[in-house]
Amino acid sequence: MAHIRLDFSAGGLVLRNGHVLLIQPAGGDAKWTFPKGHIERGEDEWDAALREVQEETGYACRIVRELPPTSYWYRDRGQMVKKTVLWFEMEPVGRNGLHDDEVARILWVPLKEALARLTYPTDRELLDKLVSDQGTPQVVSAGDAEVAP
Repeated sequence: MAHIRLDFSAGGLVLRNGHVLLIQPAGGDAKWTFPKGHIERGEDEWDAALREVQEETGYACRIVRELPPTSYWYRDRGQMVKKTVLWFEMEPVGRNGLHDDEVARILWVPLKEALARLTYPTDRELLDKLVSDQGTPQVVSAGDAEVAP
């Protein structure tokens, strides 16, 4: 029987003024997703999510609330892996610098446009649920970061 590996990550949907912060991972695939990463040994999911968002975007954030986790399967060197991502709604509280080299680009995108721009179905489902639960916030300004055209 094949062994199944369980993998856990944590990440954030960072919202500001009707926009959500997306990342494009380095590597040339031009995929858009939310910032997330592995939970380190001894770290809880809240701290992991805040750390990953800060590392990948340069934004220090505050957690607003927990969101439903997402799960998906993939194969790694012949082994099946079930990845579960623990998500949090966040708001930025400051900019601590630039994103790390694992990320090619960050972009503030209007919520409804983000649904079309996101690469992965699980990301679209999560954002769609968040938008339908809270309604679409009024778009005011995305501030000092790059904004989708």
